[in-house]
Amino acid sequence: MKNKKVRHVLGISGGKDSAALAIYMNQKYSDLNIEYYFCDTGKELAETLELVDKIEVYLGKKITRLKAIKNDHFEPFDYYLKSVGNFLPSVQARWCTQKLKLEPFEKFIGDDLAISYVGIRGDEDREGYISTKPNIQSVFPFRSNIWSIEILSKFFQNENIEIHLKLYKEFAENSLFLRAKEILKTPKDNKFTLSKKLNALLSLNASTFNKVIFEFLKDKNYPISHLKEFSLLEHEDNLNREDIFNLLRNSGVGVPSYYEKRTFTVDGLTGEYARSRSGCFFCFFQQKIEWIWLYEQHPDLFKKATDYEKDGYTWIQGESLEDLIKPDRIRSIKLAAIKQNEKNNSKKSPYLIDLLIDSENIVCANCFI
Repeated sequence: MKNKKVRHVLGISGGKDSAALAIYMNQKYSDLNIEYYFCDTGKELAETLELVDKIEVYLGKKITRLKAIKNDHFEPFDYYLKSVGNFLPSVQARWCTQKLKLEPFEKFIGDDLAISYVGIRGDEDREGYISTKPNIQSVFPFRSNIWSIEILSKFFQNENIEIHLKLYKEFAENSLFLRAKEILKTPKDNKFTLSKKLNALLSLNASTFNKVIFEFLKDKNYPISHLKEFSLLEHEDNLNREDIFNLLRNSGVGVPSYYEKRTFTVDGLTGEYARSRSGCFFCFFQQKIEWIWLYEQHPDLFKKATDYEKDGYTWIQGESLEDLIKPDRIRSIKLAAIKQNEKNNSKKSPYLIDLLIDSENIVCANCFI
């Protein structure tokens, strides 16, 4: 197969994981000519923009600012809000993600072949952004398994077992091959799932598994198929939350300031709150206690978020922001947050973000590509 130029790209969301990934890749894989980008919606917190600037200084490399539209009269979010008839985005209709994040990113890539590095940690059970465009491939350097589920599903088809054995025979030392042989020969089924088979092989030797996958993909239609070599093939790291915070602090970049704990008191009790995500200050995925954080820490931005609510459209399903900040409602939300934090203290995490749990919220991974 003729080798084509492949771009290496990494999106900075303004959150901890993407910032730490930029630091990690700069430290461990400086041979890769990575292009960094930031999708600017015009509605980010000042703290988010500060972190992007700090990462840019640390890298000594420009982070390309992408905007969904260049308009002197409207920020990108306001332009598209008007175009959809002031219909606020929601869990059911995430037009903001598509218009403000995905489309600018895919326009930035165009038809070029690209590997996109995504900051999903080893202790997370989610896949993250996977492009529907065949010229963009996601890789996950924080996990011992750097490959997407699409590639793994293709590789682990039972009809490929003989191919697996042949490739492992080629790349593994004899003792390793003998240990891997029984795993490879066992067909994938409801008991021996893809995940179990994958983890069994990774536990033997992750770098050998990576080399096998790399060879397997050489005649497939993926951007990585066009590379002669790939430095992440020796990768065996598996980073968790603690590692991410250590990377940020040890680099001098620091943890994004909106993760910092701030105390509040209610009914004689003391609680703590912070923001758990980067992105737009009015993100509808944020928890109610985070809305209260915004109201008390950035009242001007909360007022702007409130001004968007009209004609029955609200950020929180079934509740307006004006109702949310009534004294009794604030009191009940804060008491609930204290109770939730006490319940989760058994996890013994030093980071408040790890305790910000709300089953009503679903993380939109595409906002953090």
